[in-house]
Amino acid sequence: MPLKAIAFNATLKSTGDTPSSTDRMLSLIAAEMAKEGVLTETIRLADHDIKPGVSSDEGPGDAWPQLRQKLLDADILIFGTPIWLGQPSSIAKRALERMDAFLSELDDQDRMVSYGRVAAVAVVGNEDGAHHVSAQLYQALNDVGFTLAPNAIAYWVGQAMESTNFVDLPEVPDAVTSTVKMLARNTVHLAKLLKENPLPSLK
Repeated sequence: MPLKAIAFNATLKSTGDTPSSTDRMLSLIAAEMAKEGVLTETIRLADHDIKPGVSSDEGPGDAWPQLRQKLLDADILIFGTPIWLGQPSSIAKRALERMDAFLSELDDQDRMVSYGRVAAVAVVGNEDGAHHVSAQLYQALNDVGFTLAPNAIAYWVGQAMESTNFVDLPEVPDAVTSTVKMLARNTVHLAKLLKENPLPSLK
């Protein structure tokens, strides 16, 4: 069975709005992973009514339970966010807050239900902060049970206070292309290893 990836696009823009730089970066990663046979589904979180909270189901109208199931059905999570005020987007933080429930949800081997899944990070913005944002996401994703490969980030940061976005670039910079390839190669390799050799039972 081919590996499956879910890409969460935490742009503030709903589908149909202006193009998303985060979506462009996630598309590059998905295309590179496809070369390794990975099937990726990309979801714009802004299209869904994710209720505030830290449980897996916050009641009527909450879109998170369905997104959570898609996440747990995948082998890889690619988490993409723009930089706003030097931070991950508010939508990114809300999704991470909902994953907090994984800390108390166990599988049949007494491991967090998220165990065995590999995560990678994509960051775009027009200001400094890609390393700070990735550090926040790395720590949060690791806390809630995901495993991260070396160099599991691809990012682009434009000049501060300028109007050019990643989605506007006529060509993808070579540095971005090389980091995307490294992210995809290492993340897929780790996902295959964990598929064949699951993390140990805590029973």
